[in-house]
Amino acid sequence: MPAASPSPAPSAFARLVRPLLFERSGALSTEKAVALALAFAPLAYLSWIAASGGLGARPVSAAIHFTGLWALRFLVISLAVTPLRRAFSWNKLILARRTLGLAALGYALLHICLFFVDQGAARAVQEIVLRVYLVIGAVALAILLALGLTSTNAVIRRMGAQNWQRLHRLAYGAAVLGTVHFFFQSKLDVTEPALMAGALAYLFGFRLLVRGGDAATLARLALLAVLSALATAGMEAAWYGVATRVDPWLVLEVNFSFDLGPRPLWWVLAGGLAVAALTAAEQRRRPRNCSTGRADPSGSRAR
Repeated sequence: MPAASPSPAPSAFARLVRPLLFERSGALSTEKAVALALAFAPLAYLSWIAASGGLGARPVSAAIHFTGLWALRFLVISLAVTPLRRAFSWNKLILARRTLGLAALGYALLHICLFFVDQGAARAVQEIVLRVYLVIGAVALAILLALGLTSTNAVIRRMGAQNWQRLHRLAYGAAVLGTVHFFFQSKLDVTEPALMAGALAYLFGFRLLVRGGDAATLARLALLAVLSALATAGMEAAWYGVATRVDPWLVLEVNFSFDLGPRPLWWVLAGGLAVAALTAAEQRRRPRNCSTGRADPSGSRAR
């Protein structure tokens, strides 16, 4: 009987794409596939509106804003995987985080490339050196690039899990820097930067809270939601007071009313309370670990 011919070595493209779609067992991951589709959805939308002339009189500037916005959105969403994973007891959701983080890097790189196209290489470098908010954005991009380059399984094995986790905690730093950059870019209307800042305040608080393993009770998560919402309103008021000389008390008053629609404070509060309710429901549904007397700690340690 002739010997079976060896299977051909996977191409470079296959080696790149396979971790983004398949689990280690070789099974197709629904979480990874959905995350990959979500990662390309904004780019597809941007291409469509660009082709239809919907980017306005300055299409490159509009594309710069769009890609920067989605870079930060995907970064915050990737950091939100842990609380969502705990709230829904959805352990496999962690499989989507790498794709979401790489999406943040991809849109950030597209963001800076479009900036160089719009300004020209020499002027773009000059602007980055001279303007503080562009320096902040460049540092955030450098962090994302370092995280992206160390996201392969081979690098994780070489670095070791603990060293890799310590490095990838810098994702929070990149998110903070990206949000500050977004505040400067947005100038007068900082609704979305304030929302991002509030979401990060919640995620920081959640990370500290779940270090206690069984500490994520309904009362503590609800308190975290309230404190994060108040921090959101405070950061928005502080920004307007410092950057625009608008009376911060007036901004706070607007935050606690619905005259201009729900402000970021209310979105952060609603999201935080939803996570609290879902987490509490999941804790009631699942039996406690008889051997340790603690609730299931899965998902409590993450980037």
